[in-house]
Amino acid sequence: MPQIPLARVALIVVDVQKGFDDTSYWGPRNNPECENNISTLIDRWRRSGQPIVFVRHDSIEDTSPLRPDAPGNDFKPCISGRPDLLVRKTVNSAFYGEPDLHEWLDRQEIKDLAICGVTTNHCCETTARMAGNLGFGVFFIIDATYTFDRKAVDGSMIPADEIMRVTAANLQCEFAKVISTQQGISMLE
Repeated sequence: MPQIPLARVALIVVDVQKGFDDTSYWGPRNNPECENNISTLIDRWRRSGQPIVFVRHDSIEDTSPLRPDAPGNDFKPCISGRPDLLVRKTVNSAFYGEPDLHEWLDRQEIKDLAICGVTTNHCCETTARMAGNLGFGVFFIIDATYTFDRKAVDGSMIPADEIMRVTAANLQCEFAKVISTQQGISMLE
């Protein structure tokens, strides 16, 4: 695996919020180790002096547990310390939030991103696709994401693990390099 140039690699931590624990709203999820992996990544990134961006989804949907006035809007306990930047958004991509992530990355001369968070196939994948299209080097830390079972158009259920597998296949080589938490940590050493 090629080494990341250690000059500036931002860890983008997407939507790791308490509202995603509401299984009556979202349904069953996968990857119970996700939060531990995210916590480890944040700790290692911080110790290496690399920049960290937290992204928070401030839903505008009346029934969403991620509304700014709902307790589910808060970050989960695995999100510790202060980020170098906090982006607030109302859509899937962290690049359409406030403050402007793209502008901040450019000002910081950051060319490479490592993306983790919730959910694999929505906000994490959308952010990774946009980052790739914008010319960033993208490392998608797949085991530091999770998602939920989804109903297919035909009414059948698609298991979260299958959605994660398809997301990894969609991103790999075209938009990002899909890696594990351990591979991400190894790149910092």
